Amino acid sequence: MSKPQEIVPVEKSDLVGIVAELFAEGYRLVQIGCTTLPEAYELTYSFDREYRFRNLRFAVTKGEEVPSISVIYPNAFLYENEIHDLFGVVITHIAVDYRGTLYRTAVGTPFSIDNVKLTEAPKQKAAVPEEKPSAVPGEQTG
Repeated sequence: MSKPQEIVPVEKSDLVGIVAELFAEGYRLVQIGCTTLPEAYELTYSFDREYRFRNLRFAVTKGEEVPSISVIYPNAFLYENEIHDLFGVVITHIAVDYRGTLYRTAVGTPFSIDNVKLTEAPKQKAAVPEEKPSAVPGEQTG
């Protein structure tokens, strides 16, 4: 049986303080994810303690700076460099900062707002009534 996950909307300015509290409570860093939205990026920081996930989530606009949490969780530097290289999100004070050279890509920041063309969600088709099968072979239903 899986335990419930918590998604906690946070302010970017509160990130480091909340992460420090989670560290003090014994949470481990699971992942930092980033998603491109039409006009922003959504960052999700996932933590776990005793199989309970806490996900901190906030959005930033293009060019907005995000503070590093690598001073608290040293392994965060890999996630943060990856997000910088692939999305172009500016993350400040990364403990080990590759300055855009962690990945070699054919296109700089391939998942950035400038490079990702988001399409509209598919439109729902109108419901088509189903034909009922006839009870007698060869007979049509009305």
